[in-house]
Amino acid sequence: MMIVSPGLFKHPSRCFRSYSIVGVGLLGTFTYCHKYKINRVSFSSFIPSYYHCRATLSTMMEEVKPEFDSDKAAVLVNELRKTFNSGKTKSYEWRISQLESISKMIDEKEKEIVEALRKDLSKPELEAFLSEILMARSSCKLALKELKQWMMPQKVETSLATYPSSAEIVAEPLGVVLVISTWNFPFSLSLDPVIGAIAAGNAVVLKPSEIASATSSLLSRLVGEYMDKSAIIVVEGAVAETSALLEQKWDKIFFTGGARVGRIVMAAAAKNLTPVTLELGGKCPAVVDSNVNLQVTSRRIVAGKWVCNNGQACISVDYIITTKELAPKLIATLVSVVEEIFGKDLMESKERSRIINSFHFKRLVNLLEEDKVSNKIVFGGQREESQLQIAPTILLDVPEDSMIMQEEIFGPLLPIITVERLEDSFAMINRKPKPLAAYLFSDDEQIKRKFVQNIYAGGMAINDTILQVTVPTLPFGGVGESGMGSYHGKFSFDAFSHKKAVLYRSFAGDSPTRYPPYTPGKKKQIKALLSVCIQDEPFWYLQRTENGRI
Repeated sequence: MMIVSPGLFKHPSRCFRSYSIVGVGLLGTFTYCHKYKINRVSFSSFIPSYYHCRATLSTMMEEVKPEFDSDKAAVLVNELRKTFNSGKTKSYEWRISQLESISKMIDEKEKEIVEALRKDLSKPELEAFLSEILMARSSCKLALKELKQWMMPQKVETSLATYPSSAEIVAEPLGVVLVISTWNFPFSLSLDPVIGAIAAGNAVVLKPSEIASATSSLLSRLVGEYMDKSAIIVVEGAVAETSALLEQKWDKIFFTGGARVGRIVMAAAAKNLTPVTLELGGKCPAVVDSNVNLQVTSRRIVAGKWVCNNGQACISVDYIITTKELAPKLIATLVSVVEEIFGKDLMESKERSRIINSFHFKRLVNLLEEDKVSNKIVFGGQREESQLQIAPTILLDVPEDSMIMQEEIFGPLLPIITVERLEDSFAMINRKPKPLAAYLFSDDEQIKRKFVQNIYAGGMAINDTILQVTVPTLPFGGVGESGMGSYHGKFSFDAFSHKKAVLYRSFAGDSPTRYPPYTPGKKKQIKALLSVCIQDEPFWYLQRTENGRI
């Protein structure tokens, strides 16, 4: 997932910028610097009210400390750890109450959520409902329905070596966890992992993306209003706040974003041996066979590219591979479907989200204007920076060494690469880092099997795009540079749980053979016993005395 924040991870406690925000709190004047935009830092619960401020813009050059630094973050984590250690978050009743509060929050504040998404990304109302509200609501309802089952210890078989005994796997919460969210689906991708963390019984800090500032502010206010403030906190802010949080010791960090920042998060976590889940991204290919229904295929590709946040999705179709023979027909059908959905005047359509900000707009334009790419546009290419809009754009046979084929596009540009034989696409895909998703459109069962067996990816969909993430019984996560770990459904619960192995034994059946001194006779008995255990022979092979000894 292409997530870029300008000046990312400079020194967390200092900044040197020509623009700064100056405000007055109850303890006096402070200055907070940020290069591109004003950010309001807000906290819930026990963080004192003097951390909230009203800010005005001034120009100056000075060395300053941000309002939320490592010391404040340490206080926050310590208070959350006290809550967790009290056992409050571990009970079934607490978990259910918090999940019900999230469900109530989504139901009651749907209009405000849609409005925040409109401000951040100009998301159409239906798209906002389907991709953000419905996804979060479904995750919450599933957790409410299945939580009791998820929490139950899992009984497992034991070996003859431990007879008589029983064993189980107990899911226990990890402790105090940090969720760092992203801007492209700023509501659902914030709440989905939080739902898993709460269901597993953890105390949670959510750091939403400052780039989607309206949704970040809304989440901060709503979580403070609906959730348990002693255990679930939202920290707003930008680079300095994220850096301060990453300096703390967490029991789990869940990060959604790009591989570059993912490495920074993982390095910070390694200092405390903190486990991480990294939901990243990559160049997700779609391979199109010549035997497909072109109309259905094109609709599903358009849905997985331009209807889905205008291509700003980590599972969006990044590029297409098809045969030279099929390419002209596929392009014509794609164009027809695009114009059917968005109209002939693509720039006037209200059915697409806009590019998130000018930084990403210029990044996408640079991909289009590269010398070896600019003459490969076969459809679209219109752009309007003042509206942060780029029309759905199709390119044909761009060079494989061009920037657009080397980095994740994360926008409305769609290269189509042609090959002589469809099987040639496999090697092309596998030359690149493993993607978060891979798609195949084909009616050939042999091609389907080869694709599943030979293409490495976080997940796949055959004859469709993006819908794999809506199936709660499937894990969602990457592999290699597209991420590590997975979530959704019970996998979210598992991501924030430790599976504790527990063996129960009674005082019966204790054999002196187990203990030194090991005489030749004992050694023979031990070898015989272990041989039986390893071979998994029937139970009656063990001869027992009246007192139960082996």
